[in-house]
Amino acid sequence: MLTKYIDYQDGDTQLEGYLAYIEADSPRPAVLIAHDWSGRREFACKAAERVAAMGYAGFALDMYGKGIVGRDGDTEGNAALMSPFVSDRALLRRRINAALHTVRGLSQVDATKIAAMGYCFGGMCVLELARSGANIKGVISIHGLFMPGNVPNERITAKVLCLHGHDDPMVPPEQVLAFEKEMTEGGVDWQIHIYGGTMHAFTNPAANNPSFGTVYNEVAAKRAYQSIANFLAELFQ
Repeated sequence: MLTKYIDYQDGDTQLEGYLAYIEADSPRPAVLIAHDWSGRREFACKAAERVAAMGYAGFALDMYGKGIVGRDGDTEGNAALMSPFVSDRALLRRRINAALHTVRGLSQVDATKIAAMGYCFGGMCVLELARSGANIKGVISIHGLFMPGNVPNERITAKVLCLHGHDDPMVPPEQVLAFEKEMTEGGVDWQIHIYGGTMHAFTNPAANNPSFGTVYNEVAAKRAYQSIANFLAELFQ
């Protein structure tokens, strides 16, 4: 497996992505990886490597800026990093589309076969990528945030898969129903897989804060990654 850091920009903001891939004779499909609220840290990079092991190019994108990351357990600091993008969805869409534009230009990538997946805050980011009308095959929100912003949706052409814990306090059932209505009214090919007895951040082995609602669930994580593999195989067939 080969890995490298790639500098790219959104306007005046310097960003740094992490690319992982297995060397091949021809370009391969790519999956953007949108990080959680703590920034493009090891968890997102390992996710890119997991994607690369499946035969695709994995690109852990950067929403905050080169070198700007939070810390585990720092809810106030991480929330401060995420907040500008939650409140300004136009900024969020522009920032993640900058990553998409960068990946399309990589020699390792088949520009006609690109998807995106994201964790927690990153799940919201990839849903906004779809809402922006981006020409990609599909997006996967993994214990992501569903609430839309105040920016109108473009026509969503991407297929949508959401992997959600039923007991996630950050996305209550009424938000799930509202999201289903949004997707249905938009004519989207959508799926939501809901795992019972499962809270937020269930794929992250470091998540162990029941009072905050973030708890790792090994069984749900295995089921989620199997669904991810199936969904990507369908997108890229």
